[in-house]
Amino acid sequence: MNYQTIIKDDLVNGEGIRCSLFVSGCSHGCVGCFNEETWNYRNGKEFTSETIELIRNELDKPYVSGLSLLGGDPLMPKNISTVLDLCKIVKEKYPDKTIWCWSGYTLEEIQNNHAKEILQYCDVLVDGKFINELKDLSLPYRGSSNQ
Repeated sequence: MNYQTIIKDDLVNGEGIRCSLFVSGCSHGCVGCFNEETWNYRNGKEFTSETIELIRNELDKPYVSGLSLLGGDPLMPKNISTVLDLCKIVKEKYPDKTIWCWSGYTLEEIQNNHAKEILQYCDVLVDGKFINELKDLSLPYRGSSNQ
C-alpha cells in the first residue's frame, strides 16, 4: 500500500488532536472530490514498518486522541489488509485512542464485503461516496449530506 501523507497534530479530521493517514488508491471517482491526487494507488510513498513507527510515535503523545484514516479510500481491496493490520496494532497498544475512518463504501456494503473485519476496530465510520450535489460544508467531518 502507498500513502500520500501523514498529518501530525491534525485538528480537522476527527475530534481532538489526531494523527491522520491519507492512503493512496480509490476507484469511486466521486465528482468534486477534494483529494483526487490520492486516487492512483501508485502515488505517494510506500507504507512500511518505518511508517508504522512514525504513527506510533505520534500516538504515544498523551494529547493525541487517535488515528484518522482517509484517502483515497482506506477500505479499497488493495488497501484493506495493511489498514486492518495497522488498526489492530493501534487498538492493541492504544485501546483508549479512537480510530476514525472515511470510506466511499456504505456501512451496509462494508458489512457485506472484504472490509467487514475493520468495523470492530473503528470507533467512527464516515461512510458513503461524496456526492457533489449534496455538498454541505456546515456538516462536521463529512462533505455531503448522504454521508
